[in-house]
Amino acid sequence: RNVVKDYVENGYYHLYNRGVDKRNIFLDEQDCIVFLHYIRIYLSPIEELLEDPRLSLRIQRLISLNLSKEIDLLSFSLMPNHVHFQVKQYTINGITKFMRRVITSYVMYFNKKYKRVGTLFQGIYKAATIRYESHHLHLSRYIHLNPIKVKSPINFMNFSSYPYYLGKKQVSWIKP
Repeated sequence: RNVVKDYVENGYYHLYNRGVDKRNIFLDEQDCIVFLHYIRIYLSPIEELLEDPRLSLRIQRLISLNLSKEIDLLSFSLMPNHVHFQVKQYTINGITKFMRRVITSYVMYFNKKYKRVGTLFQGIYKAATIRYESHHLHLSRYIHLNPIKVKSPINFMNFSSYPYYLGKKQVSWIKP
């Protein structure tokens, strides 16, 4: 279900993926921070990234792969063994590029950190089209309530867009 992708320009989507064998993909807070860092690199306005003196030369190479004009991230939540994104896509293949770049970057980090090889995620990500306003509201609610049920030493509410919706945090790469 939701494996076959039928993308349209200016379309809204729910994207999600989970760890292979339902395994955890975030083992500590640093993993969550790194995952969000990759999202930031791919979705922040390029001008903003170029002004950031903290970015290394290696990260600056990723700026050429920036998708800030192709994807808006509306909401997200990281969970121990999966991720959710609510996005608007402006180009026909923005989602494909976004998911490939973020997932590939993160898997390379994760495999190096934990001295492992192979796939981390269970197949290709899933994507469901959001057609109606009521679906947007339900999805946003679902994504933001998801971390509440998690029993983990990691507070996954901190790794969702919920604080941005409340106005407690603000960044350019999330469009609540």
